[in-house]
This record gives sequence, C-alpha cells and structure tokens, in this order.
Amino acid sequence: MAATRTIAFMNQKGGVGKTTTTVNLAAALARAGRTVGVIDLDPQAHLTLHLGVEVPPEGASVYDVLVDDDIRVEDALVKAGNDVFVLPAETDLAAAEVELAQAPDRTARLARKCAACATIRHLDFLLIDCPPSLGLLTLNALVLAREVMVPMQAHFLALQGLSKLLETVSLISAEVNPTLRVSGVLLCMFEGQTRLASEVVSDLDAFFESCRDQPVPWRQCEVIRPPVRRNIKLAESPSFGASIFDYDAHCPGAEDYQTLAASIMRQRAPADETDPEATPPAVVVTDTISRSPAPVEIGARDSGEHP
Repeated sequence: MAATRTIAFMNQKGGVGKTTTTVNLAAALARAGRTVGVIDLDPQAHLTLHLGVEVPPEGASVYDVLVDDDIRVEDALVKAGNDVFVLPAETDLAAAEVELAQAPDRTARLARKCAACATIRHLDFLLIDCPPSLGLLTLNALVLAREVMVPMQAHFLALQGLSKLLETVSLISAEVNPTLRVSGVLLCMFEGQTRLASEVVSDLDAFFESCRDQPVPWRQCEVIRPPVRRNIKLAESPSFGASIFDYDAHCPGAEDYQTLAASIMRQRAPADETDPEATPPAVVVTDTISRSPAPVEIGARDSGEHP
C-alpha cells in the first residue's frame, strides 16, 4: 500500500483560499475513490463549519488531541461524507499554543499522535488546514507533513508573504523535518484577464525555475495550472455546510477543484524523487530554530501602478 500523502495548506495571510481548497480538494479526491483525512488546525474552525461537522458535547477535538496525552486521534475523528475523515477544531484551539509552550515535544505532538492512529496511516491523502500564522500550530503541521501547498492570490504583496513562508519551510526542513518539500503554489480567486495576474504568474514561474538546481525545499515546486477562478458559488457553499460538489457540482469552482484533484493524483510526491523510503520524524525534533532564515526574494518591483 502506498504511503499517505500528507499535505499542509499554508499561508500566513488569511482569506486566500486555504480552507476552501482543503475542503473542496478533499471532496474531489473522495469522489475519485480516494480515502481522505482532513485536519482543522485553525482556531477559527472554518473547515469544521464548512463541512457541517459538530463536535459532540462529550466528544474530542484537535485541541484535546494536542493537549491531553490520553486522547487519541481516533477519539476525535468524525466521518463527513463518503471516504472523508475529519479531525475537527473548536475555538478553544487558540489556547493550545499557550498550554503547550513549555511542553518538551510541543512541535511534534500532532505527528506523534497521528503516527499511532491506524485510520490515519491507511489514508490515501491527509490534508491539513493551517492557521494564518507561523506559530506552534503551524509548526505541528509542518513536522507532520511531507508537502506544503500554498494557496495565494495573484497580488504582488502576496509574493512578499510567500518569501517569508519559504524561509520558514527552509528552516523546518533543515532542522526538524528533512522530508518536507513545497510542492505547489495554487492561485485562488484568480482573474486571468488582468495584467497584474499575468505578471505575478510570470514572476512565480521565473523564480521557481531559477531554483531547480538549488538545494532548497521548493526546487520541485510548480505553479499549479489551471488556477482556481473567482466564483461566487465557492463563497456560498460554506453557509450550507457543503463542499462545492454538494452545493453546485457544475459551476466553474467545482470544475477547477475537480481538475486540481486529478492533477494531484497524477503528481508524484516531491520527496519520492530523492528518497522513496524517507518518512518524516514523528517525535525527535528540536524545540528551537537555531539559525536565522536566508532571505528569499520573489518578483521584487517598484511600487508603480499595475492596471
């Protein structure tokens, strides 16, 4: 059986499509016959709400899994539709970073718990919706994951945020999780008719092409095509607790996520090209990052207008 592809959807900027992508990609993969797990690591719990999942009064959430050694991942997993398993969040997740601040394994707790869960080990895909920050919750996601995908909008300020994100991944890969790779950048809410969007895509393509021969975790990264177009149906579906496929399976948003799922199923996990036997460390991690990140610059420009 092939290893689970564990992908963290990460961007420190909010409102760029992380949760929308995690939910709808999971639904598309399940429709294609894959078994998928999703982890909601955002204290806003938007993924949990989007899927219409409720944590029972006496049930557990990802917060309990992280802070309580006696709570297993199995105790919190909820099945949401065919072949989709959810590790849900509640707003109390915001307290986890404070409560775990002095824990010796604070960056590896999620990886350790997931490694002990048979259901997680037998998934085809495990997708992690990261919070819009680079704190302890995101570090737990990066220790668990083997891939990072970056949903973002085609704006020049987003390139600056991507630079900081890549610096963080570089440090985690160097000192904590050597199998971690950035496998793709997904442009969301895309408006391809604008000059700005074309210039951002060109900058991204040029940057990643220039990194192909460099020893960096994003040397295999691609700008995923086609992008996800701006579509009001994608914004409406969360209020119904439904994926885009349950809400309107024939709209452009559904078409784009169906295409994305097909592309990812064809894609080979980046780490496989260098070490097929590699597995991410589950427990042995450092508690501090000892080096400063090397600066990453993408598409530096002046502040002129870009109609």
